[in-house]
Amino acid sequence: MFRRILYLFLFITCACAGAWAGEHVRLTNLPHVYIETFTGRSITSKSNYVLARMWLVDEADNVQFFDSLEIRGRGNSTWGMAKKPYKLKFHEKEKLLGKGHANTKKWTLLANHGDKTLMRNAVGSALGQFVGLKFNPAARFVDLTLNGQFVGNYQLSDHVDVRPHRVDVAEQDLPLTGESNITGGYLLEADGFADFQNGRTGFYSPKRSVPVRIHYPDEDDIATDQYRYIRNSVYDFEQRLFSDQFDDPVRGYRPRVDSTSLADWYIATEASGNPDGFWSAYFYKHRDDDRFYWGPLWDLDIAYGNDNRIGDTRRKLMKDVGFGASVMGPWVTQLWKDEWFARLINRRYREVVEAGLADFMLAKVDSLANLLERSQQRNYERWGISQRTLRECVLYSTYDQYVDDLRSYISVHIPYLQEAFAAYLPDEPEPKPDPKVPDFLPDTLACYVISNLGTGTVVDFDAASNAVCGNAPVEDSESQQWLIRPLSGGYMHITNRMTGLALNDPTEGEPTASTEVGWQLNVAAPDSLDTRQQWDIVSQLNGRWNLVNRFSQHAANLSGGNSADGTGIISYTSDGRNSSSNNRLWTIEAVDWIADGIRSIDNGPWAVGDSQFSIFNFQSDYALAYDAAGGRLHFGAERRSDLAFAVRVYDRSGRQVRTFRASDECDVSALPRGLYVVSWRVRGRQHSAKFMKQ
Repeated sequence: MFRRILYLFLFITCACAGAWAGEHVRLTNLPHVYIETFTGRSITSKSNYVLARMWLVDEADNVQFFDSLEIRGRGNSTWGMAKKPYKLKFHEKEKLLGKGHANTKKWTLLANHGDKTLMRNAVGSALGQFVGLKFNPAARFVDLTLNGQFVGNYQLSDHVDVRPHRVDVAEQDLPLTGESNITGGYLLEADGFADFQNGRTGFYSPKRSVPVRIHYPDEDDIATDQYRYIRNSVYDFEQRLFSDQFDDPVRGYRPRVDSTSLADWYIATEASGNPDGFWSAYFYKHRDDDRFYWGPLWDLDIAYGNDNRIGDTRRKLMKDVGFGASVMGPWVTQLWKDEWFARLINRRYREVVEAGLADFMLAKVDSLANLLERSQQRNYERWGISQRTLRECVLYSTYDQYVDDLRSYISVHIPYLQEAFAAYLPDEPEPKPDPKVPDFLPDTLACYVISNLGTGTVVDFDAASNAVCGNAPVEDSESQQWLIRPLSGGYMHITNRMTGLALNDPTEGEPTASTEVGWQLNVAAPDSLDTRQQWDIVSQLNGRWNLVNRFSQHAANLSGGNSADGTGIISYTSDGRNSSSNNRLWTIEAVDWIADGIRSIDNGPWAVGDSQFSIFNFQSDYALAYDAAGGRLHFGAERRSDLAFAVRVYDRSGRQVRTFRASDECDVSALPRGLYVVSWRVRGRQHSAKFMKQ
């Protein structure tokens, strides 16, 4: 209360003196942040906060005032630099980055002083999003004035912590009770600084002494039982990883890792060329889940060839030359000894490369360079651009030269990784499945409802647990609608329209068709290479179908034939009764089309590639434009904040060929001639449009 009164007093004093009114304006196209500490006090500590107030001038010149704020330093080597990074803590939760982002008290102001492009952290966050990591710290570039002095371009960003829209794991009870579930969530870091000397904030792993810091629950809240639980979970993972049976699918480490996030995190770490990627690496654990999940990426200012201690890394792997040899390095080295991991990384990397990884990253660099053009000029008027501030490998005299150097790194490094990863594949190629002609030929633009023959209940899921169940049909319910897309070998990938999550069989071990285990199906992050997400839709008589999983070889079965809502759909024996058991028989009906009701390529909102812009107005606050002459797709809106959503481009077969943020533009000039669908989701509703490239 005293602090609030103090801030109010300061606010009234300044307002009466006219010290703040009308003086807070933008200096460039970027938002501008003004921070004043109490009595102009300097910020000299990374641990002690200083009272402050803040004004944020957004892109529309609206001024937002925050009267209850604290600020301190942050960073390790970067804190010793002239242009310093800061951590902000508000009195109340604030949604500084708008809808779809965190509502929380803690935020960071990254100086990016050792990165002359100012964008490596932002490019890394976009990379994480492209490959599919769940949390990628958002980046909003601003100009900063501190205590009346302009200090340059900064990146207002998320703090890595447990929150919705950040690392979104279950928050634990505070304090614990006898009924508390201590299996999750947890946020951990393999931390090269071993910054956990006090109390129960971390530990060293038993086999390779990997320093593991516990970020959540934090040191003020974590109980002894929680500390022991998460320490023992890491111990179990590492014991399995270095056991004689480490590559066994049941007794080894694989049941303790989420393969999707592991592959995406590893690929993103290598693709970013981050020497600190295995020195400081985050991972986390969900409640009632024995697996560890990996990410987010963080702290990439020396990535993409920006560290003179190791020189040119365009054709090097970070596992070999990075700074994590004594931290996560032992784990990574052991993972590569498993043929399964080598195949996983190679398969997943081929997929992201074919989805346009290099083009996406280069387009992101160009987009950010354009965004930062005016701000970087003022920044380097303040700080200079041609002197070394951290560990830059090369020094140039212009900003464009630094951006070109970053583009060159990406252009060489991304193709090199395919070669480097392939060197770890076993001599004998991975067995290819026998080709199968699919029984079911889906319309890739259609949404389907899958109904049980015996009860009429439809395939749905429990949002709290992601478990798949049978529920009574609800008209237009997007959680009951599924997109079905063909894969090689005759299999199908089935994803939920509302969430984008994939139908998944979590059966573990080495099942056979006759193994009756009864695992309940669930939905998981989509990975078309994961055989647990590959389904054979087998035709039976009179338009009835079985859903048979490729990995388990089991049929999807409505448990007990129960018509009650929430009845589990389980992985069940696949045998001769597939054609007669109502519990295993399903009808599949197309009920909607992803292109806002378009049922053919001959009607609805679509454009032919001529020399003009084609404009599709979907809502009053934004529109999509296709520039056929320039080969560009881009959205327009009065407010940039209205374009904070992801966009995907599919070809006529349903294969994703591009992805981009609506606030950026997408280059489609290299795509072959043909029909394409642009798809995105805003405010819980799916939208699509088509264009014909000629």
